[in-house]
Formats: sequence, C-alpha cells, structure tokens
Amino acid sequence: MVPGHPAYQQILAAFADTGQPMRARDLCLALDLPIVRKNTENLRAKLKRLVSRGILIETEPGLFTQPRP
Repeated sequence: MVPGHPAYQQILAAFADTGQPMRARDLCLALDLPIVRKNTENLRAKLKRLVSRGILIETEPGLFTQPRP
C-alpha cells in the first residue's frame, strides 16, 4: 500500500510520466526541486520506503523504477 503523504503520490506520478528508471537527482528535476543534498537524501529515503513496500524496485544501487507488470 502506498503511504498516504502527497509526496509519494508525486513521486509515483513522476515515474508514470517518464516511464524511465530514475535516481533521486532525476526525481528532483522532475518535481522542480532544487538539487541539494537535503532534497536528494529525502527523496532517496522515500524511494527506499517504496521499494520496501514492493511499489518500486531498485535495479542497481540508487536507480529506481516501477516493476514490470
């Protein structure tokens, strides 16, 4: 189940829009956030949480994508 916070909805929408694997830095760009350590680390933590719930997969260290149906 997707966490209820709107940030998670924005992350999943960005993945749906691009259809490509992304790193936390790419996601900052997709969400119009400044690329600063605080933002990338915050997003990376959220991405890892989505991986732990089976919503995203980490195909290589730091590279996240939606699982294939």
